[in-house]
Amino acid sequence: MSQPYEEILEGATFPRSAPDPRHEIICDRLHSAVNASVANIPTAQLLAPRTRVQVARSTALRPDLALIMVATQKLFLAVEIISRGDHNADTVVKKEIYEKIRVPRLWMVDPRYDNVEIYHSTEFGLQLKGILAGSETLTEQLLPEFQMVISEIFASPRA
Repeated sequence: MSQPYEEILEGATFPRSAPDPRHEIICDRLHSAVNASVANIPTAQLLAPRTRVQVARSTALRPDLALIMVATQKLFLAVEIISRGDHNADTVVKKEIYEKIRVPRLWMVDPRYDNVEIYHSTEFGLQLKGILAGSETLTEQLLPEFQMVISEIFASPRA
């Protein structure tokens, strides 16, 4: 069962609500797919959902999905599943932090609209590479075995 948790964003403590069941289903699906795709990549490690990731002295994030590079222990891919009740922390505050630390990849998964925003780090900050929905396929060039149809991420659980 999901529990409330806290993040420390630039020195300020942000209490976060326990994710709702749909959030957790989406998180589990993404984790399973990414985990399968990194099985043959010894340089990458997938952390458990909402593992604390210290990205700066005064900032500790808990991404829904975090993929780190083993050699450096640095965050490579962060995935935030936007929660209805506290979406500002994910879509504004944390996105700015990810930009500041130059996370190479950021996926903003939005269950409100059943879409995924894909960001890549550039010399000018995070750049929106696309917004995927419906039958479009989410891929990641640096994870060649990973691919997921967006509608499958957001599908209702089978009874």
